[in-house]
Amino acid sequence: MRTVIRGKVWKFGDNVDTDQIIPARYLNTSDPYELAKHVMEDSEHPEFAKEHKEGDIIVAGRNFGSGSSREHAPIAIKFAGVPVVIAKSFARIFFRNAINIGLPIVEAPEAVDEINHGDEVEVDLEKGIVRNLTTGKEYKATKFPEELQAILRAGGLMEYAKSKLKKS
Repeated sequence: MRTVIRGKVWKFGDNVDTDQIIPARYLNTSDPYELAKHVMEDSEHPEFAKEHKEGDIIVAGRNFGSGSSREHAPIAIKFAGVPVVIAKSFARIFFRNAINIGLPIVEAPEAVDEINHGDEVEVDLEKGIVRNLTTGKEYKATKFPEELQAILRAGGLMEYAKSKLKKS
């Protein structure tokens, strides 16, 4: 996991649920690359899956990832090449699923209010800072405790557990 991530913003609103992130009609596969082909297809940016570039960043409002508890949602985002999601807040189950699969997520409400679609941003995960490179503004973000950062650095909970077992 990179600790400083830079990318172009795709901006979404509040209450983006898991059905918008990965529509239920695609849940007949567990292939993460197939899921990535349909990510955000039922959202306010249905063109996202076809038009985004690897490294683009999702910025959204409150309650990102609400709805069902499916792990497919953060998996689709991660395998679409999105390196981080910035939001005002995350649904609890999405938060946990994202950490478990190694998808960095950042809560930065003030940044979300001022970042626009197409802006270039930089996220420093270790310091808990979001910089809007387009405007030059810097924002505080929620900084994860070391344990969660270690899980993200390992690539997810399973990889983290495997590395701990090897050490014991």
